[in-house]
This record gives sequence, C-alpha cells and structure tokens, in this order.
Amino acid sequence: MREVPALTIGSIVDMAGVARAKVMPAGRSGVFEEVGAGVSPSWNVFCSDDRIAFTDSFSVVGDLRLRIDRSDLRDLGEGVSWAPATLYEQDGSTAAVCTRSALTAVVARLAADGLEARVGHEIEFTLFGDSRDGAWSAYGLGAVLRREDFLKDLLRNAERAQLHIEQVHAEYGPDQFEISIAPSAPVQAADLVVLARILISRTARAHGLAASFSPIPTIGGAGNGAHQHFSLISGGRPVFSCGGQDYGMTDEGSSALGGILSHLTEFTAVFASSPLSGLRLRPDNWSGAYVCWGLENREAALRFCAESPSNPHGANAEVKIIDPSANPYLATAAVLGLSQIGIDNAAPLPPEIVVNPSTLTEAERDERGVTRVPTDLGEIVQKFNSSSVARAIFGESIIEAMVSVKGAEQETFSQMDEATTVERLRYTWS
Repeated sequence: MREVPALTIGSIVDMAGVARAKVMPAGRSGVFEEVGAGVSPSWNVFCSDDRIAFTDSFSVVGDLRLRIDRSDLRDLGEGVSWAPATLYEQDGSTAAVCTRSALTAVVARLAADGLEARVGHEIEFTLFGDSRDGAWSAYGLGAVLRREDFLKDLLRNAERAQLHIEQVHAEYGPDQFEISIAPSAPVQAADLVVLARILISRTARAHGLAASFSPIPTIGGAGNGAHQHFSLISGGRPVFSCGGQDYGMTDEGSSALGGILSHLTEFTAVFASSPLSGLRLRPDNWSGAYVCWGLENREAALRFCAESPSNPHGANAEVKIIDPSANPYLATAAVLGLSQIGIDNAAPLPPEIVVNPSTLTEAERDERGVTRVPTDLGEIVQKFNSSSVARAIFGESIIEAMVSVKGAEQETFSQMDEATTVERLRYTWS
C-alpha cells in the first residue's frame, strides 16, 4: 500500500543560495497550489547568517505568495512530499524577484531565438558525524565502501523521488562525495539541485550524520563545488559539435562560450560570492580560478568537453567556478543568458589555454588575457551592481536584493576570522 504524504513542503532559494520553505498538511496541497502561503518580501534579502539586509523594496511591509504546482511534487518518503515553489504577488502576477521565474524567462528568450538548452549538475558535499578512524583515500574504493550503507540508501531515496543520479564517487577530501545528476531542461535541472540536497541531508541524518554543502566545510580542507554542465541546440542541431571551430564547435557554440568568458567576472556574485567562496577559488584546487577555457582543463573557469564515444550526452561546457552557495536558478540563468548574448553579438572566443594557467608567468597570462576570478566580495558586488548585462538578464529587483545581501555579508564577515566563518556557515546550505 502506497504511503500517503502527511506533509507538503514548498521551497524557494534566496539570494544567499539558502533554501527557505513553507509547509502545509498534505490535504491542503490544492490551497498551496492555487492560493499559496504568505511570505514577507524580506525573505528575498536574508543573508547566509540570517541577517536581513532590508531595502526600500524589501522590508517588513507587504506580502508575497509562495505557490507550488502539484505536478512537481516528489515523494521524499516517510509521509513527506516536496515541490519547488514560485513567488507571486498578491494580485497573482509573478514576483519580479522570483529567481525560478527569472530562469523561466531566460529559457523563453532562448526559445524565441530557436535555442534549447540542457543542463546537468554535479554536487559535492562533505559528511560529518561518526568517526571512521581517519582512514580515507581520495577517489578510493575503500572510501566508498566505508559509506556503502549511506550511499545505497541515498540511491534508493533518489529513485523513489525520481531523481536520476548517474554516478557517485568519493572525492578528494575526507568523507567528501560527489553525485552527478542526469541532464534535463534548465528549470527542472535547477529544481533537481534542491531535491538532491534535500535527499542527501535526509539520508545523512538517518545515518547519524550531517551533510555540508559549504564551499569550505573545514579549515584547510577540500572545497565543495557545484559544477554546471550545459549544452545548446540551435535549429535542432548541437552548437558544440558538428561545426568548423575548435573541437567541432559551431560559430554559435564558440560565441556562446565567448559570451560567458567576456562577462564572467561581472557574474561572480551569482556563481561564487558567499563569505567562503573566495577561499575555494584558489589556483591548483580544480576550482576554475582563472578566467579562461580549455579542453578538459580542470583549472580553467570554463572546461570544454568535446563529443566523443566516451561522452554519452554529447559535447558540453562545464562552468567550474559555481559552488553550492550559488542560487541554482540564477546561476543557470546567468550561464544561458550570457551564452545567448554571446551568440547574438558573435562574441569571439579567446585562444584556448592548454596548460594549468597557474604554471604560466604573469607576463604570459597578461599576453593571453588570462585573469583571476575575483575573490574580494567588495569587488564582486561592485562589478555585479554596475553590469548592464546583469540588469538585462535579471531585472532591477533581483539586482537590488542581491547587492543588498552581498553588501551586508561583506560588512559582517569582513570582521570575522576564517575559522569562525567556516564554523558558522558549515551547514548554512544544507
């Protein structure tokens, strides 16, 4: 007999990348869908430490509605179901600050230009809890077997919730793992990031563990990434293969990557701007610390994966600088929006970097136009706030909220030492 859910959860993701939720009895799912749950506009300006960065538009005055679509509900087990939510105004119109709607709008603009996208996410996380005597091998068989009960339960829970996990492996850091989610349409793919974190966290708790999605979960330890792979189809044909540019890219594919690289530093506020993100974005950590691209280059901010018999999903590009503190809807909207702008403007793709960019001299990097991804939060906020491209993709409401949140985080955490910050934010994105 199928379990009947007793709780229905609807959640959004805020500017700090934190999931915020409302819950209704399962019998009120229709109300959750048609009327929604009331939320303060201030939900959009919560910081990673729960400080509220009030603005003129986002204050204690007013109300928004958080609504779900029952067709999106996923069974989490034990009488609980979840669905991604959308923010609406009281009059029923979509709220301009809704990040899920911002991605929906970008997808619609792509479709108007005859473009279709597929997106797949990789999610890294670190487990804390019981001691396993410190034995660990990066990417090791033994490391996987140490957590085989957790992993088996995670895969079973994912199957019930209709989350297609393609693979899982032990990562570099102790008790760090990565899952790869099958590619899907952009909005659904971002929804699945939230679902995956829910399932990982619930499964961990069932095993007496806690999962951390922090960009830096421990001082001096391995950072967690949230790499995003994407591909584009134009007029029914892939843009990253079957063309005459590098590695089979078409002119559109080359320009799409050129569009991302030319504006990447303006969008670091979206990709990696938590108080801990800068600690992860270090050279020689496979985090993509340099603004450049290369075939299978894990030190480049943009890694290209060419079509080959070993690439079942076809040619795609991976944005490596994205970490788990990023709002997945905004990060995807930025990647796709910049790709479209690059195609529209025939943006040139800089020469490929075929080595670890950190091995180049400063003069060589200058000659090839290779720069560091910004890590100073003040610089990151300034670049985002002054970007006309960001305004074109997101609109004023999201810009206002993001700038306020990141400005407040800079003010708070610039006064805090690294160890305290790591400890304070370890479970913020869990």
